[in-house]
Amino acid sequence: MIVVMQLGATPEQIRDVEERIQQFGFEIHPIYGVERTVIAAVGAPELDRNEAKAQLEALPYVEQVTLVLKPYKFVSRKFREQTIVEVNGLHIGSDLFVVMAGPCTVENEAQLLKTAQSVHQSGAHILRGGAYKPSTSPYSFHGLGVEGLAILKRAGELTGMPVITEVMDPRNVETVCEYADILQIGTRNMQNYDLLREVGQARKPVMLKRGMWATYEEWLQAAEYIWLGGNEQIILCERGIRTYETYTRNTLDLNAVPAIKELSHLPIVIDPSHGTGRASMVPALTRAALAVGADGVIIEAHPDPAHAVKDGAQSLTLEAFRELMLSLRPLAEVMGRTLQA
Repeated sequence: MIVVMQLGATPEQIRDVEERIQQFGFEIHPIYGVERTVIAAVGAPELDRNEAKAQLEALPYVEQVTLVLKPYKFVSRKFREQTIVEVNGLHIGSDLFVVMAGPCTVENEAQLLKTAQSVHQSGAHILRGGAYKPSTSPYSFHGLGVEGLAILKRAGELTGMPVITEVMDPRNVETVCEYADILQIGTRNMQNYDLLREVGQARKPVMLKRGMWATYEEWLQAAEYIWLGGNEQIILCERGIRTYETYTRNTLDLNAVPAIKELSHLPIVIDPSHGTGRASMVPALTRAALAVGADGVIIEAHPDPAHAVKDGAQSLTLEAFRELMLSLRPLAEVMGRTLQA
């Protein structure tokens, strides 16, 4: 159940509603906004909800009470019709089909600057790159850390592109916020609840990748953790799930786009690079993402994929990325989307 207080409700009135909700047997999760307070109520038996709703709606300082049967409340479409996440003037979730591009890993300044300038000239809106990299093997390259963040920020400033990069540890959130415009939560950390709570406290947009094992409901409950921390700037990212298929690295679940549009108001982007693990398949699935209604894509591009430190097999060459962007323009027009920021 979601209780929306009237504009200008006093602290005493808000406290009264909170106490009434708790008396019904609900656990409360309030969000105190500058102008309005919203209270999520969870945990009471189903039979008590209609009575609780009627009593709360009778109060003059309650604007609206909405029953939500899902285990996620604030990210549900019943709470809001649509959320548009703004990043440096870009509106993710609008008519704009947002393209994020760059290397999997920041290897050095020359590599990143060359990539950033090229993808920017080709029409990318946001620069991606990893300063901290999760690896299955403890002996693999794990990123340049703060040095990589500094390189990313310089490349973003030179090209005028916002920067997205992954944060893996709650202890690093504050540091990454100093350099990045969007915080990325990777598939392995989708259920790292300490990290979700921490980025919920941040005032930066967050892109939450679906866990490779996760259902839609589990994914949306992870997003709810971020929302309950006070951060409403959440972008969902479908990046492929683990199945029995071995030809591709993962199985890209394009069903996720219309499904999430039915279940949630959050924007959703597609990662065709991790979704396939094969650069040859990335262009087709990028076009498919646009056709199925995704709000954008995040693509790996590299000046020399054959010698990339990580994920070269799924990275487009800079020329291939340029050709892909050209192929998207007529499709975007047909779909009623734009590639122009």
